[in-house]
Amino acid sequence: MFSASILLQILACALYNNWWPMLSALMYVLVPMPCLFFGGGSTQFLLSRESDGWVNAAKFLTGASTVGSIAIPIILRHAHMIETSAMWIEFFSFLIFVCTVLCFHRASLEDEW
Repeated sequence: MFSASILLQILACALYNNWWPMLSALMYVLVPMPCLFFGGGSTQFLLSRESDGWVNAAKFLTGASTVGSIAIPIILRHAHMIETSAMWIEFFSFLIFVCTVLCFHRASLEDEW
């Protein structure tokens, strides 16, 4: 699923000969970083109600990078730097990426693996 997301990301750029949409791929790299650095590689801290400063920072960074993944194509389209169809391809790429993250989260919650 992650490969399909990256494929759509590249297609949004290559079909229109415009590589500005690749900026949102930077956010794909930033989304899992708070889990790796502050959560110990687990996504369980996102659902906890702990009020530790580092946990709150990780939650904020995860949310900010997720919103950035949606906002970058919208901003680029508003500035007429990308086509509308490239923006929609970016959104579908993000949707597949989110499904991948949710599947990973579900698999990490199960102790049987």
